[in-house]
Amino acid sequence: MYFEDFHPGQTFESLRSYRVTAREIVAFGEQYDPQPFHIDEAAGKNSFFSGLTASGWLTAAIVMRLRVESINVSGGMIGAGVEEMRWTHPVRPDDRLRTLAEILETRRLASRPDFGLIRSRTTVFNQRDEVVMRSIVNWLAPVRTGGGSM
Repeated sequence: MYFEDFHPGQTFESLRSYRVTAREIVAFGEQYDPQPFHIDEAAGKNSFFSGLTASGWLTAAIVMRLRVESINVSGGMIGAGVEEMRWTHPVRPDDRLRTLAEILETRRLASRPDFGLIRSRTTVFNQRDEVVMRSIVNWLAPVRTGGGSM
């Protein structure tokens, strides 16, 4: 898809759900976010979360994968910033995540007429339809016409 293919109000659902495993929660936690509730089931039970829970950053990485799989941007989705990221419910082992992305705004870039900026909101749900994360991100998509006049 190219910049011209996107418009405000357009939505994209993830093509599949993603099952989060206890093993990847612990591995990611050990590597990048070594807090007790991300790396140890027993410690998690005695924490704020009352159990093992995924790092929000693991959730964000899974969401990125689901978003890229469901929105096929020509040449790849080029990140241009995160306006908001909120984790609203813990992600637990065996949760199945799915996403719904909505295009909020599109605009051509004066500084790079061969690209347009896309502003989108992504809502992430688990298998119980609980919202586990929300984000508003900006990304670039190439212009099909190769730039030209604005």
